[in-house]
Amino acid sequence: MRLSELQIKDVINVYDGKKVGNIIDAKIDGNDGKMMKLIVEPNRMFRKFFSSKDELEIIWDQIVKIGDDVILVNIEF
Repeated sequence: MRLSELQIKDVINVYDGKKVGNIIDAKIDGNDGKMMKLIVEPNRMFRKFFSSKDELEIIWDQIVKIGDDVILVNIEF
């Protein structure tokens, strides 16, 4: 799967069912090439509850499932 294919999927938090935002980038481990984090631009509602930052880093362990249209993550507050 390409990063561009991930970027068109909505990121949904299974904790509360809300849309987190959209993927804008990824962090890859330079030693083994594995994806470590997804960088998400949070939507306005999620940013209000979680952080005022323009970007949110979702570590690979927080990803529950990558589906056809969405990426399910588990982010607890």
